[in-house]
Formats: sequence, structure tokens, C-alpha cells
Amino acid sequence: MKIKYLFISLFLVLQGCGEKKEAKQQPEKRSQEELRGSITPERSWWDVQRYDIAITPDFDTKSLTGSNKITYKVVEKDHSDYMQIDLQPPLKIDSVFSDDNKNLSFTSDGNVWYIETGKQAEDQENSLTVYYSGNPREAVRAPWDGGWTFTRDSLNRPWMTVTCQGLGASVWYPNKDHQSDEPDQGASLAMTVPDDLTAIANGRLSGKTSANGKTTYTWEVKNPVNNYNIIPYIGYYVNFGETYPGEKGELNIDYWVLDYNLEKARVYLPAQVHNMLKSFEYWFGPYPFYEDGYKLVETEHTGMEHQSAIAYGNHYKPGYRGRDASGTGLGMEWDFIIIHESGHEWFGNNITSNDLADMYVHESFTNYSETLFVESMFGKEAGNQYNYGIRKGIQNDTPIIPEYGINAKGSGDMYPKGGNMLHTVRHSINNDTLFREILTGLNSTFYHRTVDGVEILDYISQKAGYDYSRVFEQYLTTTQIPLLELHYDSDKKEMHYRWGDIVKGFDLPLSLQNKKAEIRIIPSGEWQSVKVDEDQRALFLPEAIEKMYYIRVKETDVLP
Repeated sequence: MKIKYLFISLFLVLQGCGEKKEAKQQPEKRSQEELRGSITPERSWWDVQRYDIAITPDFDTKSLTGSNKITYKVVEKDHSDYMQIDLQPPLKIDSVFSDDNKNLSFTSDGNVWYIETGKQAEDQENSLTVYYSGNPREAVRAPWDGGWTFTRDSLNRPWMTVTCQGLGASVWYPNKDHQSDEPDQGASLAMTVPDDLTAIANGRLSGKTSANGKTTYTWEVKNPVNNYNIIPYIGYYVNFGETYPGEKGELNIDYWVLDYNLEKARVYLPAQVHNMLKSFEYWFGPYPFYEDGYKLVETEHTGMEHQSAIAYGNHYKPGYRGRDASGTGLGMEWDFIIIHESGHEWFGNNITSNDLADMYVHESFTNYSETLFVESMFGKEAGNQYNYGIRKGIQNDTPIIPEYGINAKGSGDMYPKGGNMLHTVRHSINNDTLFREILTGLNSTFYHRTVDGVEILDYISQKAGYDYSRVFEQYLTTTQIPLLELHYDSDKKEMHYRWGDIVKGFDLPLSLQNKKAEIRIIPSGEWQSVKVDEDQRALFLPEAIEKMYYIRVKETDVLP
């Protein structure tokens, strides 16, 4: 009997211990928009250190198999038992193994996969490898619509690549698909393709092996890189290269083009790239990725800003496939894709927004890089004309900044309107030496960093010595164009002025000047006045003001 009671007691003790064991907390149910666009508990506890991606695409079946070794650092002491990995259907995860070769369990919720990692020690660096396969989504109209492009060149040979900004890199490989977390230690991409094809990716070629009629090309970047910028290019490529004497030393430049375009590319591309680097290193500081080099890679689609491997598809012609957005003719004097997409190496790749809602940090500044390039090549007045010309593309349909945390991007006005906003602020500062210091300072202060948009705007105000926060609020969060109302009192020789159609507190300073006079005013929502002589009176011509600033100007006969 004593033995019986002993077993019963032991059973009850063990049962009690089981009851005290803490159950794993399951991930909270969230919308797909929130899962993609926010830092969930399953994302916050780990920081990506490195991606090592390997893929084998099949052109005939439009499918691929692949893996991604994700090296990460644990940054929270108490954290979820699950890791959120993003991979969009129809691709699927096949298996996941930890760095000690344990087969980890996982579940899926739409585009999100939860890997059961368990608790891990803070500050520890671990890794796991995700194996996946399937037929990835195909891009319908790359680069505006993301996914794989399985196409053929003019000789009917296979030609493949990917575009995925906005849609997300999870359309083709598993990762933490949020702009705020870049792999701090860089990334590699290994592509196994038939021997007659060549595979290109970001950075430098670190390995090439052949077996059984296939060749594996491994490319590697040393610097942090945006998820959506890691891109494969596969086709009948040949290349030529050169060394450019840049501000940071010798910069390796490579041009990867389809074999039948080699001679055309040799004549056309280098001069465009040299002019770009000379202008942008002056305005923005040294090219941010000397360690990884700079290259252009020919694509069927128009182009994209893939870090250190710019996608180029502008047909070796100036303009934007034969078009000039400014309508001035100036846009037909240079290759839009080379200039614009390379501008993103500074704004978008060097400085990356944490949230897609702050995409203007990428696009507004890069749009303005076009104006600065035109100025570098053809003079300041040409830059002013180009910037004014692209204004006709502004729609003012929705605000530039949308809702945060749901992977939403705002109006396409982030391009021309954002560029005009920056030109407006530049004229307001009225000190090009200081303005250039602000641009170079942004790229050094936020070097290889992800940022919130407000950090960029605050930096500009701080360095300019004036709070432009209400100005940025006006242009980025509303569709209203500020209205400057003017009334000239000829008897008193006074110019009266005030702002209309503005956010509360809008206070854009206006620096007006010509060869004979200059004046600086800071209008508000209330009428103010200033004494003006005949030369200063000429500064208030509506057409002249509107060409300097993205505002409307209206003259009134009498004060209300």
C-alpha cells in the first residue's frame, strides 16, 4: 500500500509541475497590412545581421528553389517564442533549421510565417536557414508592379530579374520585410544557372563554380543593404569596367550589358556616369558604397535603384525613354535613368526611411537631384527652369505622407512636389553654401542608417537656423498650395502681404532678389507690410515669385 501511495504522490507532484509550466504565447491576430507595416512582437526581439541567399531559378517552369541563412542578434531579454518571417504566396517555406541543425516548426498566416524559435539569450548572435520553393509572383508592369520578370532578349534568349520596392522583397525570398531592419553585416546572393547564362547581383563577385552544366555565381555586399535592393540579374551578359577617381579614392565601376549591346554601351554609358558622380559627390558627398563598387546592369524594364547594381533599361538614349518631364528640352540632354536611379544611392540606399510612409525621403530628394544635376551641367538658371517645368506633373490628389505602420506609400507627388518643396526651402535659405552643407551633412550624419522622416526634417531646420516644420507639414501632409496675397499701397510705398490656404503657423520666409535689389519677408496668416522702393517693388512680380517658390501669388486691389 505504501508503494501505491508513493506512486500516486509522485504522479500528483509531476502533474503539478506540468501545470506550472508556462505556455507559449501565440502571436496575436493582426491584419496583413499591420503585419507587414509594423514592428510586431515577433519582429522586435531580433535584429538582422546578415542574409546569405541561394536560389536556383527555372526559366521554363518560372519557378525557383532557394534558401536564406538569416544571421540575427537577440536584442530583447523577454521576447516572443516566435520569429516573424515574411514570404509571399505562391512561394512557400519547406523547412527551417537552426544553426545547430534542429528542425524548427512553423505556421503561416497569409504572407507571414511564424517560426517557433523559443526563448534565446539577449545579445546572443544566432542563425537559422529557411528553405523555400514555388512559382513566384510575376511582375505585370515592372518596375511599377513587383515580382519576377521572366522574359526574352531580342535574340529570344532567357532574361530574368526581380523588382520589388513597395511590394516587398518577400515576393521572392524569405526575410524580415520591413525597411527599418537592414542586414548590418551585408548580404550575399548565390545564383545557380545554366552554363550559357551569367548571373549578376549587388556588390562584388566572391565566387564562381561550375558542375553538371550549371554555374553558381555568388555576389556579396559588405555594407548594409535594403531588402528590396538585393536583386538577381540573369541573362547573356558581358561587361567592361573602369576606375573612377572619386572623392573617397578609386571607385570601381562596372557595366553589365547584353552581349549585342557592348559596343553601344562602351560609347554611351561612361560619360553619363562620370557626369553623375562629379555632380552628386559635390552636392551629397562621397558615393556611399566604395567597398561594393558601382555598376549598371541592363534590364528590360526602365530601371531601379538597386544598391551598387543599378538596373538600367533606358535604351542608351537621353531623356526618360524619349520623354522630358520638364517640357523644357533640358531633360533630353542627359539620361534620366542613370541620373535618377543613381541619386538613390545617397537618398534611399545610404539614408533609408524606417516606414514606407516616409518614402519622400527617398523620392523627393532624388527628384531634386535631377535639378542639381541640370544645374551642375548647364548652370543655375537651367536648374531653376527644369524644376519649374516638372511642376506640371503635380496632381495634389492626396498627401505625400499617408498613414504610418501599414506599409502604405503616399501620392506620387512625392517626386515633383517633393522636389519643388526642397527647391522652395533652398530659395528661402538663400545660401547655397549652407544648403550644400546640409545635403552633405545629411549623408554623413545618417550614413548607412534607417531614419524616421522627421529626423531628416529636423536636421534641415537645425542646420538652416530656422524652424521649417510648418513648411514641411504644409507640403507633405496637405494638398493645399500656399497662397501669397499681395497689396501694394502706392501712396505709402508699402507692400502688404499675408498667407492663405495654409496650415496653422505656416511661416515660409521669402528671400526675393534680382540684380538690382533684394528683400526678405516672413509672411503669416495676418496682413503685414514693408516699405519698398522702386527696385524692391519689382521683386514682388507674381510670375517671378512663383518660379522661385512652389506657391500661388495673387494681387489684390484693396485690403479686405
